Amino acid sequence: MAERDSAVTVALLYPELLGTYGDGGNAVVLAQRLRWRGIGAEVITLRAGDTVPTSCDLYLMGGGEDGPQALAARELSESGALHTAVDAGAVVFGTCAGIQVLGHEFANPDGSSHPGLGLLDVRTVRGKGRRAVGELLVEPVVDGLPTLTGYENHGAVTHLGPSVRPLGRVVHGLGNGGGDGSEGAVSGRILATYMHGPALARNPALADLLLSWVVGDLPPLDDTEVADLRTERLRSVRRTRWRRNR
Repeated sequence: MAERDSAVTVALLYPELLGTYGDGGNAVVLAQRLRWRGIGAEVITLRAGDTVPTSCDLYLMGGGEDGPQALAARELSESGALHTAVDAGAVVFGTCAGIQVLGHEFANPDGSSHPGLGLLDVRTVRGKGRRAVGELLVEPVVDGLPTLTGYENHGAVTHLGPSVRPLGRVVHGLGNGGGDGSEGAVSGRILATYMHGPALARNPALADLLLSWVVGDLPPLDDTEVADLRTERLRSVRRTRWRRNR
């Protein structure tokens, strides 16, 4: 692992707009997993109207309702700060509304399209079927990750374009909801998902993947307690699937 002269900066974007489901906890997880390894970490909380710095190492976007989501997209689009940061090599992690805002477009409450940031080659429309609510279980297609677990709550359908790959394939739940069984999207150093939980608290290996994009290889941590909780969560989901299939 290379030495760093400065702390890793984690920018939490608009938690009052994009923090409906406690996704701000992802910032806490990232910072603490760095500190446990002796790496300095600073979390910068940026609220609507704040100037977004372009020099942070990692940017986080969480879930939100339709109106706040549109406001966040407009502010980020007008400032161009996230685009500049991505061009400079920053890592971006988006959850739920985050995957939609990062894409080319997402749905307004009336079904019309609202422009996104265009940083991910995805398009989101309003779903016509049942709302995706409940546990989400995903087998990742990204190398080195174990089964991912989270909680989804959205009524949208996200279609992946040719320049992104899915984070994984849905085992339980709906994920992107486009009928192809995909969940999430990955392109370069941008990774997005519909998993709440917070996602990085439930899936520390995913947190470490994001951190490795910033600092390089990381020494392992003792994640025994988290592993025990993950095992129970996976067991619970599989019991639910067994009952439904009886």
